Amino acid sequence: MQENTPSKRILSVDALRGADMFFIVGGEALILALAGLFPESGVMKAVAAQMMHVDWDGFHFMDLIFPLFLFISGVTFPLSLSSQQKNGMTRKQITLRCIRRGLILVALGWVYNGILSCTDFANFRYASVLGRIGLAWMMASLLNLWCNRKVCWTIIPAFLLGYWALLVAFPESGMDPFSQEGSLVGRIDRALLPGRLYLGNHDPEGWLGLIPSVVTAMLGIEAGRILKDKTKTEMRKVAMMTAVGVLFILIGVVWDFVMPINKNLWTSSFVMLTAGLSFCLLATFYLVIDVWGCRRLAFFPAVIGMNSITIYIASEAINFNHTADFLFTGFVDNIFPEPMRPLVFTICFIALWWTFLYFLYRQKIFIRV
Repeated sequence: MQENTPSKRILSVDALRGADMFFIVGGEALILALAGLFPESGVMKAVAAQMMHVDWDGFHFMDLIFPLFLFISGVTFPLSLSSQQKNGMTRKQITLRCIRRGLILVALGWVYNGILSCTDFANFRYASVLGRIGLAWMMASLLNLWCNRKVCWTIIPAFLLGYWALLVAFPESGMDPFSQEGSLVGRIDRALLPGRLYLGNHDPEGWLGLIPSVVTAMLGIEAGRILKDKTKTEMRKVAMMTAVGVLFILIGVVWDFVMPINKNLWTSSFVMLTAGLSFCLLATFYLVIDVWGCRRLAFFPAVIGMNSITIYIASEAINFNHTADFLFTGFVDNIFPEPMRPLVFTICFIALWWTFLYFLYRQKIFIRV
């Protein structure tokens, strides 16, 4: 890991990454607290429901957060690759850097899961969100580094169709191939993934789900290639990303009829839907921030996005909630009526960890893997 100022970046990418991370470390709680002020409102109930992951098949807003982050990790690869090549790094050196980054993220996932204090390694959870991001990003980056673009666009449908075929062809005997009990994904995890599985008989970040997750990162890389293409105008880039996004959303929705949209299995229809939404969000952020120049709107999320891994790890290592409780509970309880207290406290909690990130930003400390 290194501490330094970031090279010149497309601000909308940092802002979108930060907006995504915001919902992981506080945005979800903020929306739920706001919805709690209007318990009889059907609209607020519907909004609050979107802050919850679906149990199995289906899709809510919160199910987009993880694949969007992986997608953005892919977006940054073509942008950083150009810089590395300009600095004289060979393809072999870049390959080793990609492998190192992937393995560091796997290790950080173990740290996040508590390996430093673990005494029962047989029941430790080895799969993790950071591990999935690290391995999927690493594999996608290496494919794009060593294969030409035509080959990559052959791999993308091959992986998605192949994953679909595998799940349909090898279910648990007599069971639904897309169920928690009957899927090949769970069978492989139970046989080959050491330690504890997150859902007991299945882990959402297990081995087989890496196949479609690599596609999510590869599609992010394709979006990054559009952004760095100097032969296209800014509005052309926006139009291309929007068109691709809408097409992918339609494919995902149609595919859902035969392969359910399912985050836990990271189904191919889920990849298409979330990649489509990610393309559209990136196009919107790019249009507003980098094309129209509304850069002030980007400041709050960009501060988060420039240290996204830092706040993800820090949210587990540093008890911001305990600190916020110590600093603000008395003030909140004495000033605000009871129905408003959860909302105000959540705002104070967010302000606390954002101030921590702002301090790093002001000191020009950007911790990257």
